[in-house]
Amino acid sequence: MKTFLTAALTAVGLMTCACTSQGSSATPQATVTVTAHAQTAVTSSPPAQASQPAGTAPAAAPAGAQAPAPAPPPAPCLTRYLGAKTGLSQGGLGSTYVVIVFKNLNNYPCSLYGYPGVALDAGKPATEVGLAAAENPATPRELVILGPHKDANALLRIVEAASYPPTKCKPVATQWLQIIPPNQTVPIYLGYTSTACAKPVRILTVDAVRPGSGG
Repeated sequence: MKTFLTAALTAVGLMTCACTSQGSSATPQATVTVTAHAQTAVTSSPPAQASQPAGTAPAAAPAGAQAPAPAPPPAPCLTRYLGAKTGLSQGGLGSTYVVIVFKNLNNYPCSLYGYPGVALDAGKPATEVGLAAAENPATPRELVILGPHKDANALLRIVEAASYPPTKCKPVATQWLQIIPPNQTVPIYLGYTSTACAKPVRILTVDAVRPGSGG
């Protein structure tokens, strides 16, 4: 009987060990395979880009960012690189209006800003007679970029000296226009016949420089 019980217990133990071993090896390997495949898929796919809704303004520039500074204007036109001539001329109401035309003779752009200096001169060497032109405040200054071989102009008004009594004007015949470009000191002389007042009577007024040849 004892031998039978021992054999029976031994048989039950063997069956229990077999069942435990069989239960451990029954875990589906497919689960491990699926998990590994899912991780590979996530790793190999690039992150999705968030789409911007239609009509949404672009993101603002970072704080402190500055727009590029504009290029500085060309240097002032030097007298030696400028030509000058008289353009359209017409009279009316006791005055003569003369367009003074400047031309950039250089191969590089330059700038003109403000009013030219203008006077009537007589004799040789040319000698200024009377007062130089006053600036016309109705024509404010503007920066004129003068490209190579391009023109700019300023309108000169000459009041007839005969409009004043001779004792107040002391008229003098003149043969030259003395023109000093804006922001320069060297004059340009143009042959021009007129009559100036030797006494301090203001008969000349000049406008600020404008682009073009003035018609």
